[in-house]
Amino acid sequence: MTARTMFDLTGSTALVTGAGRGIGRAIAIGLAAAGASVVLHGRDLCTLDAAETEVRQAGTGQPVLRWAVDLAHPERIPGAVAHLPAIDILVNNAGIIRRAPVAAHTFDAWREVLTVNLDSVFQLSRAVGVGMVERGRGKIISIASLLSFQGGVNVPGYAASKHAVTGLTRALANEWSASGVQVNAIAPGYIATDNTRALREDPTREAEIRQRIPAERWGRPEDLVGAAVFLASPASDYVCGQVLVVDGGWMSR
Repeated sequence: MTARTMFDLTGSTALVTGAGRGIGRAIAIGLAAAGASVVLHGRDLCTLDAAETEVRQAGTGQPVLRWAVDLAHPERIPGAVAHLPAIDILVNNAGIIRRAPVAAHTFDAWREVLTVNLDSVFQLSRAVGVGMVERGRGKIISIASLLSFQGGVNVPGYAASKHAVTGLTRALANEWSASGVQVNAIAPGYIATDNTRALREDPTREAEIRQRIPAERWGRPEDLVGAAVFLASPASDYVCGQVLVVDGGWMSR
């Protein structure tokens, strides 16, 4: 196998959740550029117009589909997946965050975050993964977080959900690796997306965060693409149950 073929995704179909913007959009574009057909997920189809245009431009004529499902209702996922083509690469990217001190963090907010960030990941991984196991090949990549390792401040639901995503990643890897399905996660550092807008707009907090990052800058969604293509490709066929940190060096300081 050559270096080029190790990272070639031609003939594969990838489903990327939350593909309309930010990290999901960047990863979808990167997978298309590597040769994959891409299914773009969003809560509403109209949110995917710009992403679809960019994914088509990055690809080489392979199909691009759109899939609208509200992940706040994970019980609907198995039925919705039945209408998709066979998925070879699943990227569980979609997620939400609710910021409030624990004393003010309502149970409704807690459940909202856990439903989207964890329950939907389980439902989608199971619905897609069973087919992968039957075919004897597949890649599942979940987007974890630095808060898979730390507690954070004012985000108890988010921190709990991302800790759980790493546990689920390892549990699925333990069961499915022998069937040719690699399950891994990427833990982004502080990336400039809508989820981090509140932090970046707080001058004090923004400076504190940036000063701790050895790379001396916030990450960009494009910084996650190389890791995603690696974990989606034959190059990672013996990588199982890992959480790949892409954080500009934050965790090393």
